[in-house]
Amino acid sequence: MRAAVRAAARGATVPADPASPEPAAGHPARRSAGPHDIAPRGPAAATITLLSRPGCHLCDDARAVIARVAADLGVPWEERDITRSERDLQAYWEMIPVTLINGVQHDFWHVSERRLRAALTAAGTAGPA
Repeated sequence: MRAAVRAAARGATVPADPASPEPAAGHPARRSAGPHDIAPRGPAAATITLLSRPGCHLCDDARAVIARVAADLGVPWEERDITRSERDLQAYWEMIPVTLINGVQHDFWHVSERRLRAALTAAGTAGPA
C-alpha cells in the first residue's frame, strides 16, 4: 500500500482495487463485452480505453487511430463518454481525448499511432511483427 501512496504522490496512476466494486478515478468501469472486443493474444494482453465526449473532433481522430492499432495488434478496446460520469467530467474535461492502457493514462489531446503501438508492443500485447 505504501508503494501505491508514493506512486500517487509522484502523479502516477494507481490501479483500481480489484476487490472494490467502484473503479478508481481515471479507470474504466467494469463492463460487459462490447462491439470493440477482440480476443486478446496471450496472458499479457492489454485493453485500450478511449475517453471521449459527443461532438469532439479530436475524439473522432483518436477513435480511428485506436481502432486501426487495436485491429492490427489484436487488442480489445472500449470507448467511455465522460459526460456520463461527474468524476470523469472533472478529471478529463480539458484533456480529451484521453487514451488509457489497462486503466493507466497513456496519452491525451492526440493519439500518436507510433507511441500507442510502441507501448502495446513493449507491454507484450502484440503478436509477431
